[in-house]
Parts: sequence; structure tokens; C-alpha cells
Amino acid sequence: MAGQRHVTIYGNTTCPFCGAARMLLTKKAVEFEDIGVSDDPAKFAEMQERSGSGTVPQIFVDDTHVGGFEELYALNESGELDKLLAA
Repeated sequence: MAGQRHVTIYGNTTCPFCGAARMLLTKKAVEFEDIGVSDDPAKFAEMQERSGSGTVPQIFVDDTHVGGFEELYALNESGELDKLLAA
């Protein structure tokens, strides 16, 4: 997707929902920044401040907080994710 927005996933390597979010975005050929929070207290605090949540994954498109995997999946199913990702 040319001209796509900046997508960020805060997550960890053991969370199945984090893996599912990564797979969904990869299938859609969306590049994303993958920020591990398990071993980085500063990144975990950053995620909490940005999202208001202490659970992973937390997904952002630019500065728009999408939520977790279930919200990402719902946006994809409704077609709204493609609109959000369009530059």
C-alpha cells in the first residue's frame, strides 16, 4: 500500500492476540512498527500513556488508537481498516 500511514503495535512475543494482529497486518501488506513491552518498562509506560490500557496488543494508526486485536479485526471485517490506512 503506497503512502500508507504509520502503524504501531505494542505487544510481546507470547501473546496470541499480538501474533494475530501482526498476521492480519502482514496479510494486508501493511508495514508496522512492532514495539516489545515485556522487557522494556519505558515502552510499557509509553503504551499505557498513549492507550490508557495495560494490556497488549495496543494498536495505533498514526496517532489514532485502534485498540487491541478484536477492534482491529472488527475494523478489517467492516472495511473501515482500509479507509483508516488510506493516506
